Amino acid sequence: MRDKAKGDGTVKPKVYIAEPVPTFVENYLSEHCDYEKWEQNEKVPRDVLLEKIQDKDGLLNFGSAINEELLEAAPNLKVVSNISVGYDNFDLQAMAKHNVIGTNTPYVLDDTVADLVFALMLSAGRRVCELDSYVKNGEWNAEIGKEHFGLDVHHSTIGIIGMGRIGEAVAKRAKFGFDMDVLYYNRRRKEEAEQKFDATYCDLQTLLKQSDFIVLLTPLTDETYHLIGEKEFSFMKETAIFINASRGKTVDEEALIDALTEKKIFAAGIDTFTQEPIQKDNPLLSLQNVVTLPHIGSATLKTRQQMAMTAAENLVAALQGKTPPNIVRG
Repeated sequence: MRDKAKGDGTVKPKVYIAEPVPTFVENYLSEHCDYEKWEQNEKVPRDVLLEKIQDKDGLLNFGSAINEELLEAAPNLKVVSNISVGYDNFDLQAMAKHNVIGTNTPYVLDDTVADLVFALMLSAGRRVCELDSYVKNGEWNAEIGKEHFGLDVHHSTIGIIGMGRIGEAVAKRAKFGFDMDVLYYNRRRKEEAEQKFDATYCDLQTLLKQSDFIVLLTPLTDETYHLIGEKEFSFMKETAIFINASRGKTVDEEALIDALTEKKIFAAGIDTFTQEPIQKDNPLLSLQNVVTLPHIGSATLKTRQQMAMTAAENLVAALQGKTPPNIVRG
């Protein structure tokens, strides 16, 4: 590909778009960059990415691993812009070594993910998916009995693990939409959130013991890996509903399967898994008391468009030598 010059005679930086993005995002990028793109819906194969990135200055990325292998293959790379709030795909130490900036897209998806959390809470609590199948399979022959009854969301207690922006959006819906009591556990107290949502700060064990709905919203770090495991599930009520809208590896999946199978908790709603896509023989897929989704926390048309545009703006800012508004700090 021949380098194209901008109006001032300088050569545009080269970018690879590793995820399909809206046309208006491509149009914006074309004003500032020369780009190649991956046009398939499935994830770009690793070998293709490693080939395409060799002469690129920037990468617009969704979830591909940014590690030593990729950085060694891309000597010109200056910035990787994630179309996501999470950045556990970044090897920040390796990126710092190669002087590569990483960015993400916070703020854009807070309300959308909070909506999905409540979709999971309602679906798991009221057994929506299970009873949908019950009707469609022709099993509804008489008035349902208590074996099909669910649990109320309103006037119950929610425990939020991770009171960041998304956690606050969940707390807002819980308090003012469903009149729930709000408990939270966080690295540090957030007195403003306590005042706004009448939320109570407590230690993790207390939260697990007292909550009817337990919502996990932490990022994946060394400290949060398997934050919820066998011991944590043992503290939960038998009527508790566990929701994971963070990252799959924040939960010990074997312990979750055991808790659901042995009815140690009532149900779960899971949007993220240890391995994605989930394996077809994963025991979670055979359990009726779990609602499973394919990691769609931000997957609405409007939000994904906003995320793609924010990521593009981060990318261009970095390539212009500016500090991007959403830079990831190591």
